Amino acid sequence: MARKKKILTIAGGLILIAVIGTGVYFGTRKTETNNTELAYVYRVSLMNPASQVQRMAGTVEPQETWEVQKSSDREVEQILVKAGDEVKVGTALFVYNTEQTQTELEEAQLEIERLDGEMENLKTQIAQLEKEKKKAAEDEKFSYTTQIQTAQTDLKKSEYEKKAKQVEISQKQDKIANATVVSEIDGIVKSINDGSETDMYSSDSNAFITILATGDYRIKGKVNEQNLSEIQEGEKAIVRSRVDENQTWSGTFTAVNTDEAENNNNNMYYGATSTETTSSSYSFYVMLDSSDGLLLGQHVYIEKDLGEEQSGIWLDEGYIVNADSKPYVWTEDNKGKLEKRDVTLGEYNEETYQYEIQSGLEESDYIAFPQDFLEEGMKATHEESETISDEESTDDTGKMEESEEISEIESEE
Repeated sequence: MARKKKILTIAGGLILIAVIGTGVYFGTRKTETNNTELAYVYRVSLMNPASQVQRMAGTVEPQETWEVQKSSDREVEQILVKAGDEVKVGTALFVYNTEQTQTELEEAQLEIERLDGEMENLKTQIAQLEKEKKKAAEDEKFSYTTQIQTAQTDLKKSEYEKKAKQVEISQKQDKIANATVVSEIDGIVKSINDGSETDMYSSDSNAFITILATGDYRIKGKVNEQNLSEIQEGEKAIVRSRVDENQTWSGTFTAVNTDEAENNNNNMYYGATSTETTSSSYSFYVMLDSSDGLLLGQHVYIEKDLGEEQSGIWLDEGYIVNADSKPYVWTEDNKGKLEKRDVTLGEYNEETYQYEIQSGLEESDYIAFPQDFLEEGMKATHEESETISDEESTDDTGKMEESEEISEIESEE
């Protein structure tokens, strides 16, 4: 809660500063309208920070992905599953061809038999040489000693070769026994990389078979290098359905994986610069508190959780005149003229510097920032605010307004 308050305080402060700066700017522009004074007004519904929340695109993924690598020195005889199949622990996935391994096993077993015979002969030879050495003349014993040592060396060499061959036999027996590769998790076959199957959800993995675990999900998103600071590990996130804006899930951002960059022109981050600009993007995840209602592969929106949204109309205090006595705001009437309109104030939010408007304003109304030159009956215009809005729709951080962001992503889909 402390973090939410801090975020709201910063957001409210920034908006208040922006409002004051805008008012001062428009005050200086008053004399530039060929002696026709204009009051620039803004829609009430766009005053809340929540309306400026930046969205990112995300995809529902499993918490666990199991990648099966194929042995480079073995040939696959048969694949028993296809992309989209549901598998359980122990489900057979594919079978290796064991003919070559079986042949090599038989050859290794024959080699063991040969080594056994060779070692028996060497042992017999050593025993015979030692027996003859005892009976030999003194000047012949050195020759017997040399022959015995050579035979003993050959025996040790054969013993070593037998042990190595036994290890080889054990490995080949394991290969034959485990020729059928089975799934280690419950899940869905995502892709089979045999040159004929396609990936269900698109992937750059080089695994032979990729299986997505069933159960809890997480959300994968991408952010470009210009907006890395937008994602902070541990911050709260809101995942929103693209079909139903009111359907949401809560979660927490993980750290951005800056070790693996992806260079492309289609940035997943909505606030990115024009898609004509190539930049690196990085993956991050949202760990969900609950994934009920989500489908594997579903596309969603990701937002920062700025705290509980305030219901009703809340207005920055800078727009309210005489807040402590008879509060009013400058509004546009139904004839496009400026008027003073009394409002009834409710609570004051010290975190966002906003007043609750209990009556006197609707979200569809347009209001002006208080300036000394404002007068009732002055012509109101949206032109400057629309121009500024267009200019600010792509600011120096490369963020786009939500309407542009959504249309761009939907066109790509």
